[in-house]
Amino acid sequence: MSSPLPPGTGALPPPPQRRPLFLGIAAVAGFGLLIIAGFTWLTSSSERIEPGPAAPGPGDHGPLPVCANSEGTVLHADVNGDGHLDEVRDPDREGVITVEGGGDSWEADLDDALARLGYAGSEDPEREARGTLGDFDGDGYVDLALFFAAPHLGDDPVEDMPVHEVHFGPLAQDLTSERVGPLRIDFKGFVYGVRAADPDGDGRAELQVFQTEGDGAVDHHVGHYRDDGVTVDGESVDSHDRSSWQGTERGWGDFEVCSDE
Repeated sequence: MSSPLPPGTGALPPPPQRRPLFLGIAAVAGFGLLIIAGFTWLTSSSERIEPGPAAPGPGDHGPLPVCANSEGTVLHADVNGDGHLDEVRDPDREGVITVEGGGDSWEADLDDALARLGYAGSEDPEREARGTLGDFDGDGYVDLALFFAAPHLGDDPVEDMPVHEVHFGPLAQDLTSERVGPLRIDFKGFVYGVRAADPDGDGRAELQVFQTEGDGAVDHHVGHYRDDGVTVDGESVDSHDRSSWQGTERGWGDFEVCSDE
């Protein structure tokens, strides 16, 4: 017979239950995954914004003749197919273009196209947009070649280019199009500038791409219309530095000069 318990103690409580060690590890790991997932969602969502409303779409007017000023920095073309010549400006010949509509008073730039695609454009401190207008497929309407890429500060360039595509004309008033083709480029490094030119006069503009190669070098690549898109040659045709590439004589200057110039 067992000894009686001391007065006032009552029955002894059952021994505490210990959780298995693997349950604790699983809980910590799950919490860590939750944090990582949340961080990934925040960072990815910061890259995209809610796409903007669609701008008025293109008209159905046939192509109009295209001309440029003698410096190749202003292009006169019916961008949106409404039968009126619009004015496209690229004052520094870098591919930072603006369009002023010649018909019902509209304006657009690369930020408008990026906003429609769900990107912040100039509000994104990590990337910069470059684009140019040229008739790449030879149908008489100008098309938009659009890049959105991250600059680099060191010798080794990063590959961060979420947007590289061609919007075929006639374009909507935010420079987008229902007909979009690939802009095939092997290296996704920063593009300092782009221009459209037709040096061989075949009616199809070539895309002139000035892209970083690291260590201060800027290589000049050429893109051609191919398979419903534009393919940029991997081999460069020339090399420059960041202070001299703008001096190259390629751009809208090879178009016919407008009669009022």
